[in-house]
Amino acid sequence: MKRGKKYTDVAKTIDKSVQYDATEAISLVKKAAVAKFDETIEAHIRLGVDGRHADQQVRGAVVLPHGTGKTVRVLVFAKGDKANEALAAGADFVGADDLIPKIQNENWFEFDVVVATPDMMGVVGRLGRVLGPKGLMPNPKAGTVTMDVTKAVADIKAGKIEYRLDKTNIIHVPLGKASFTEEMINDNFQTLIGAVVKAKPSAAKGQYLKSVTLASTMGPGVKLNTAKLG
Repeated sequence: MKRGKKYTDVAKTIDKSVQYDATEAISLVKKAAVAKFDETIEAHIRLGVDGRHADQQVRGAVVLPHGTGKTVRVLVFAKGDKANEALAAGADFVGADDLIPKIQNENWFEFDVVVATPDMMGVVGRLGRVLGPKGLMPNPKAGTVTMDVTKAVADIKAGKIEYRLDKTNIIHVPLGKASFTEEMINDNFQTLIGAVVKAKPSAAKGQYLKSVTLASTMGPGVKLNTAKLG
């Protein structure tokens, strides 16, 4: 893959053989975000677990103190008072059975997070095939299946993100935008890594944090010293 001159120049400032402290890494990643748009800074965390085993799954949610810099559109499946509550809390879309054909037949996906009250999960379950692969299925562990729709919507709007293992046992999470200050990104990172470390399954053996890399959308990855994180 041919890289532009800007990328090549920036990549030279990062020593691939070095594992950096979080503050150094964040500074390098910010400097490496030279695209014409406000790049997203992401964390890629490889864990020493085997997600194929239920007792080694790592999944949860955490509110980043400074949010992600992205406006998150929330869809809530609820009825009656809970539907009114969701709207009052600032949900972008609220509905029930009426939303099923819209999503299934019209391929409507103008939302980023789905919240549902427990009594609506039978309805939402019918959308499992389309919501599941997109990572949009509500889940009690992530706090998106709840009767407290006000708190769920408020937390998501405030910067709550979900983290979960992919098939290769890596967690990919946005930490904010390149326009954020280094302190803001570091606050978000420390909050995230704290939550992931706390979520370590008791069945996990050996080194838990295998590798942690920070990168902007278009920039090179910067490796962190995991010994200083766990």
